[in-house]
Amino acid sequence: MKSRQSGRLALTQGTDWFEERAARLLEPADVQLDGNRPWDIRINHPGFIRRVMLQGTLGFGEAYMDGWWDCDQLDELFYRLAKANVDRAVHDWRALLLQGISRIINLQTRRRARRVGERHYDLGNELFERMLDPRMLYSCGYWREARTLAEAQEAKLELIAKKLQLEPGMKVLDIGCGWGGAAAFLAERYGVEVTGVTISREQWEYAKGRWLDLPVKFLLQDYRDVTGTFDRAYSIGMFEHVGVRNYAEYMRVVRGLLKPDGLFLLHTIGRNESARHTNPWIAKYIFPNSMLPSIRQIGEAMEGRFVMEDWQNFGADYDRTLLAWHANFEAASDLPPQYDERFRRMWRLYLMMSAGGFRARRMQLWQLVLSPEGIGGVYHAPR
Repeated sequence: MKSRQSGRLALTQGTDWFEERAARLLEPADVQLDGNRPWDIRINHPGFIRRVMLQGTLGFGEAYMDGWWDCDQLDELFYRLAKANVDRAVHDWRALLLQGISRIINLQTRRRARRVGERHYDLGNELFERMLDPRMLYSCGYWREARTLAEAQEAKLELIAKKLQLEPGMKVLDIGCGWGGAAAFLAERYGVEVTGVTISREQWEYAKGRWLDLPVKFLLQDYRDVTGTFDRAYSIGMFEHVGVRNYAEYMRVVRGLLKPDGLFLLHTIGRNESARHTNPWIAKYIFPNSMLPSIRQIGEAMEGRFVMEDWQNFGADYDRTLLAWHANFEAASDLPPQYDERFRRMWRLYLMMSAGGFRARRMQLWQLVLSPEGIGGVYHAPR
């Protein structure tokens, strides 16, 4: 009897320690457990705190998916957590394991690279049709003068076209073409011929069936297998899946596909510090084998291969883009049965976690314009 009481006391003291530790971690972010503000965390399960303290960011995300906690304004919660660097204070052995594995194994080989297509982009076009704009553009919009998501996405494509100095008849390569919306826009508005490549079968089937009346073609293949010569090339939201071990090869491949007087536009999410892996929850449920590049990592990969013509950051626009996607997603009441409540909670967390990260400026959105040998004269970068 004494031993059993002693065990209960130890368990209670352990639980108290976890609660005190969690409260101290959340204090710099001005987030409370069971508080009454929109960004506070409401606990629905008594094991929530212990689960998070033992399992880190993965446990935090899975606990939300399981309904163990709720929050009225998730984007603001994650903004506050990111701004206060709370995630860095929670020692997560899974993140350390990912870091170690990424130093030994290339997580973005041809075979591994297809996992993100199968796990994310092949989730079903019904989901993305309801969440995205009419052109199905799954990347940051440009909100400088836009009022709607569709306007922001078209403004982004106009910006890309001007930066690439497109002219009718040019042959253009779209690396990671998605559902073909960008390729179709540029072909229609600027009279160029676009070849798009994707590793997602769902995207490929959709793209080649929708844009039949335009000079565009779509290939289901890895970017490393592309052949030919192009006047221009661009990549919108695909570089995040390339991996640091492949950055140099990626730049070499693109350089080899461009004419000497060509231009390449790289549109990518970036991070402020160099890393080799992503958040364990994101890696497991959203983007397998993904990682965000840093300025240094991109610079090292392009050195000796490209001349930097322009580098623009409009990362704050991704916050607004994600909020628009989230509003569309929450309004979609007619999603098929496979998108059950657990999936909805997972997807909501992904969108709002990302919005908070961009709002805190932990993540950026970069557009780089690169040339193989430097353009003649001055490159006037449009904005």
